[in-house]
Amino acid sequence: QLSVYTTTRSSIGAESNVDLVLNVEDFDIESKFERTVNVSVPKKTRNNGTLYAYIFLHHAGILPWHDGKQVHIVSPLTTYMVPKPEEINLLTGESAMQQIEAEKQTNALDEPVSHWRSRLTLNVMVEDFVFDGSSLPADVHRYMKMVQLGKTVHYLPILFIDQLSNRVKDLMVINRSTTELPLTVSYDKISLGKLRFWIHMQDAVYSLQQFGFSEKDADEVKGIFVDTNLYFLALTFFVAAFHLLFDFLAFKNDISFWKKKRSMIGMSTKAVLWRCFSTVVIFLFLLDEQTSLLVLIPAGIGAVIELWKVKKALKMTIKWQGLRPKIQFGTYNDSEKKTEEYDTQAMKYLSYLLYPLCIGGAGYSLLNVKYKSWYSWLINSFVNGVYAFGFLFMLPQLFVNYKMKSVAHLPWKAFTYKAFNTFIDDIFAFIITMPTSHRLACFRDDVVFLVYLYQRWLYPVDKSRVNEYGESYEEKPKKKAH
Repeated sequence: QLSVYTTTRSSIGAESNVDLVLNVEDFDIESKFERTVNVSVPKKTRNNGTLYAYIFLHHAGILPWHDGKQVHIVSPLTTYMVPKPEEINLLTGESAMQQIEAEKQTNALDEPVSHWRSRLTLNVMVEDFVFDGSSLPADVHRYMKMVQLGKTVHYLPILFIDQLSNRVKDLMVINRSTTELPLTVSYDKISLGKLRFWIHMQDAVYSLQQFGFSEKDADEVKGIFVDTNLYFLALTFFVAAFHLLFDFLAFKNDISFWKKKRSMIGMSTKAVLWRCFSTVVIFLFLLDEQTSLLVLIPAGIGAVIELWKVKKALKMTIKWQGLRPKIQFGTYNDSEKKTEEYDTQAMKYLSYLLYPLCIGGAGYSLLNVKYKSWYSWLINSFVNGVYAFGFLFMLPQLFVNYKMKSVAHLPWKAFTYKAFNTFIDDIFAFIITMPTSHRLACFRDDVVFLVYLYQRWLYPVDKSRVNEYGESYEEKPKKKAH
């Protein structure tokens, strides 16, 4: 028989102060089921307290406290999180939820409050497995309860709660006026191998939280395991390893290329400035959306590198006069000025289309979409412009390539690694939680990459042409004097 009780106490010794919420008679460990029950929420829990679930597996007709061979496990049905800020229409002040309760006004947004876990997933290990008594697996041992029958030690059914299925999206804020909340109890059998794997995964997620990862970051990791087929999961790990490798190689080669670069011939300065602006805006947007660290950290590193590239492209030098910095800009030669003319010409045509679209989109979202704050609207407006029309800012570089009939000035090594990551990002777009606009931008980059490849084929390498470091293959190397 399976019985589920709730109580505000973390340990119980008798049947007092407990509430029976589910009782499954003739419980069959081979048959899975899912049931939704209403749970009474005590006053202590409504006042930001905790509620625990006690799950017992015991003999039928006997209360679990009177059964010497019962097994039980405890799981909190509540957790503490900072509530998500309410979104409003910035012009009218109209709330997304028309009912604004007084208690929500008193709760500070930066204080964690009690949230309800609406799902409880139970498992029983069904394999008829004989363990070596002298070397029990440590991971399974803590879930085992042993009884002595004659000269042999037997273990009772192994009961397990799947904590990985407790997702942030299933959490509900507990209000003081709430007296009942729904709880979905689901059960399925589990094999020994999967049980041990799941125990290790739960320990890994717990370790992440101990190292400072937030509940939301840990939830992203849970989602990879829970919402993904195991074969697809293995592919994800394989792809993620390559993604990190190519990220590192792209950053390394990009820094190496710009560090050696002496001339801006053939390089669109405005494209570099735009790329810097868009990368910083995307990073601030992902930070505001509290997206996964798997996406946020590479975006932050990329933003720092783009800021450094702007300094190189504009030939900026910073000199300190006491505590006051003085910024000086370098001069361009005739070839660089020619490149700048092509760059300005391309941007002039783009501005006729781009600025009205961005301003119109920002105005429309202000009237029709709800945001947490004015800052959130501003960042969203910028990032929507970056995502929707950002590929247009890649066109000046294509235009400069077309006018100069050359692609030798581009950082092709770094570009190749970034291209590989673009296609890997297409896979990640379906796996990792990220804003929809960021997901669509991953596919947009594929198109631009194909155009760059076409130009690479169209303009073959000319040995006499100056390369990205201001050198020519036909130049005779300088010989040391005898």
